Amino acid sequence: MWQLPVKKTKPIYQSIVELVIEQIKLGRLLPGEKLPPERQLATTLGVNRSTVVHALDELAAMGVIIRKQGSGTIINEGKWGVYTGAATNWRSYLSGAFNRRDPYLEKVSQLAKTAENQVIDAYTGELPLELIPSLELPSVSWNDFLLEESLQDDLGYLPLRQQVVEVLNRERSLALTTDQLLLTSGAQQALFLIIQVLLQSGDAVAIEEPSSFYPLPIFQAAGIRLYGVPIDSQGMKVELLEQMIIKRKIKMVLVNPNFQNPTGTTMSLSRRKQLIALCQHYQIPIVEDDVFSQLYFSEKAKPMLLKQLDSENVIYIGSLSKILGTTTKIGWLSAPVKVTEKLAEARREMDFTLSIFPQVLALSALTNQQFDHQISMLRQELKHRRDVLIRCLQTHLGEAVSYVIPEGGYYLWLEISGHKIKLKQFEQLLERGILTMPSFVFGANYQGLRINFARLSDQESLELVRVLKATFIN
Repeated sequence: MWQLPVKKTKPIYQSIVELVIEQIKLGRLLPGEKLPPERQLATTLGVNRSTVVHALDELAAMGVIIRKQGSGTIINEGKWGVYTGAATNWRSYLSGAFNRRDPYLEKVSQLAKTAENQVIDAYTGELPLELIPSLELPSVSWNDFLLEESLQDDLGYLPLRQQVVEVLNRERSLALTTDQLLLTSGAQQALFLIIQVLLQSGDAVAIEEPSSFYPLPIFQAAGIRLYGVPIDSQGMKVELLEQMIIKRKIKMVLVNPNFQNPTGTTMSLSRRKQLIALCQHYQIPIVEDDVFSQLYFSEKAKPMLLKQLDSENVIYIGSLSKILGTTTKIGWLSAPVKVTEKLAEARREMDFTLSIFPQVLALSALTNQQFDHQISMLRQELKHRRDVLIRCLQTHLGEAVSYVIPEGGYYLWLEISGHKIKLKQFEQLLERGILTMPSFVFGANYQGLRINFARLSDQESLELVRVLKATFIN
């Protein structure tokens, strides 16, 4: 673990800083864990003690570690050792230690792009091209776009806002108005605006554990401390959240309650009500990330939104990217008018203008007569692919693995019963042409992996399970 790169292309102290951060991201250094003494660490790394001291000073300034007189140096208990300094200048945030991808994930991503026909890709977090609804584009001229742009204000393109509000009110029994909806260039921009405007550097945010929010640099760079609350088959354990609120002075709760990424679980109605009541009691806002809820596999599995239970205290985030592909960078954020106005004003001041082109295309999709039918067909195909994977797991792995059967979305979270997966075994999967998302990415221990079954044919599901068995069980 304590090994510096042989090729020295940067100052040694900086290499030590990046090494510590990398070990945190890989889960080899855990929050609260004590680092070796300075002298011992210098000997292990083969460097001067003064170099180690310089590196530790840098890490302490970044908020990654905490140095306590007489008790040594520990990893900051904020997950991933995030910054606690001033907010980052996002215009210049183009590189840096926290923005670097894990070497293993770099390798997986590269294989997914360059060896598409030689690997089974259950790693990529998107729909495959053949499942994305095929909708005819409207015939519009450049002047048409310019005309439509006149209908856009700080909140976004008015006709699209009207359509999204109409759909949410009809399908979710909400009572939204267009000034309560802010259009964004995807769910991540919505999160970015919330972080920059409603939070301050050093604030604590509670998220689910495991969670796809852990690796996002937007939290780390802004100095937001993330604290994970364990989940089970019913969703976030609310009683543990209350302990966290008291202990860590939580300022916001961020959840993905519907077909959660990465576990695929859906928060039960009773847990939702407990969560709403708890956050009302402590006057803590909830951010509901709801990018998957349209992909339910039955009417019974269609989840109730937290926004339906508390329209004032819940900031609701939706997106079309999980259905129309990530190139369709359109999402939305619903909140009280004072909040949407403040977020829209901040975006204008940052000069993050929302392009009219994807907004017009999104409106075309939502108003297309075939859209609802194609979404229904997509749900059926996703359910079929899930069922095939489950049958393969039951037949070939049985009780050697554990999982919650997702009722929507396209992720299944697989854990190897009583077995801690080693990084070497993830590497073996790559050698055998199987790409998955390892659990350490999501803040979890080395005991599971996320499978995107949407990207698997029937034969690929069978082959994937066979390789999993050969790698982890045999």
